[in-house]
Amino acid sequence: MQRLLICCILIHFFVSPTLCIRSNALSQMTYVNVMDQGAHGDGKIDDSNAILSAWQRVCGMAGPSTLVIPSGKIFFVKRLELNGPCKAQSVGIQFAGKIVPPTMDTWVGDRGSWIVISDVNNLTIDAKGGIIDGNGSSWWEKCRSCRRPTSLRFHNCNGLVVNSLSMTNSPGAHISVNGCNGAKFSGVSITAPEHSPNTDGFDIAVSKYITIKDSTIATGDDCIAINGGCSNINATRLFCGPGHGISIGSLGKNGSHEIVEEIYVNNCSFIGTTNGARIKTWPGGSGYARKITFDQIILKNAQNPIIIDQNYGVKQPSASEQAVMVSEVTYRGFVGTSARDLAIVLKCSTLGCFNITFDNVHIVSSQPGKPAYASYNNTHGTVINTVPKISLLK
Repeated sequence: MQRLLICCILIHFFVSPTLCIRSNALSQMTYVNVMDQGAHGDGKIDDSNAILSAWQRVCGMAGPSTLVIPSGKIFFVKRLELNGPCKAQSVGIQFAGKIVPPTMDTWVGDRGSWIVISDVNNLTIDAKGGIIDGNGSSWWEKCRSCRRPTSLRFHNCNGLVVNSLSMTNSPGAHISVNGCNGAKFSGVSITAPEHSPNTDGFDIAVSKYITIKDSTIATGDDCIAINGGCSNINATRLFCGPGHGISIGSLGKNGSHEIVEEIYVNNCSFIGTTNGARIKTWPGGSGYARKITFDQIILKNAQNPIIIDQNYGVKQPSASEQAVMVSEVTYRGFVGTSARDLAIVLKCSTLGCFNITFDNVHIVSSQPGKPAYASYNNTHGTVINTVPKISLLK
């Protein structure tokens, strides 16, 4: 203690008083280990109440505090809700263990979500070494068309930071982001078999200023699905595949009014995906999807590298006088191969898509010697140095 006091005095006089204050603040961090709250960590006995108890202590503290889920343990967790708001301006979760759920046959209660974190602002999750295993194989065959839980749902969490999280084999979607503002995900790894149904990596809705970067997503559905009410979504340096690519929508189902804007997908790779850059809307909806950019994209054997589908969900093209308007979409710096000869598909509504820009796009067939081509209708925009050849209406 005496040495610390002397250190602070020296810093005060010779460096900066700010450093001393910051050091004192860091020293007041309180850590609450779930093992001290009665968790077993054997993968068999239910640890839900122990984790909830630890969370309530952390959330109820006035000063900085962190929930600790230690390494070397497997925590069996039933449905779990970690709710706020918390007393402190920011809280943390240090997650290094493994979390597993009940099987489908032993699941009790709501199937909407497994782990829910809601109304917690400025939460930081440091998950280096930690993994959430959704045990999805117990659901996929028996329950392909029924409701299957999302593994991790963030609801109304502003200023969220998630680092180095690993997730695998969710029964349904892996991560849901709903009603959040300013969330940042980095170093996330999400894996599930290619044919696992509806195991989206990220489902984002009614959220803004969301960043997902430096991550790998390999699932049986969309790597990222950006739904209605979203704006300022940034996806950077992602490896996607297998899966259904990065999708805007679907939007406008059952005549709904939905808006999406300011989406930026940059330096991403689509490897063996069903789709690459996709926008999908239902006929008869309203609203808009606009100001969307896919920039510097690498493709390898993607089945639909670029697709706008405004007839999503219907077998025959619709002549509806109402549609979600698609405009100001830019495809820039695409390079790579298409698994199908049809590399670019732009199925716009009869009302048209406007200000669609292709800039330095070069997509060829993954089968040597076969030409790739584009199909498009009711599409207005500009084309610069693009293969396959495409000529949009001005």
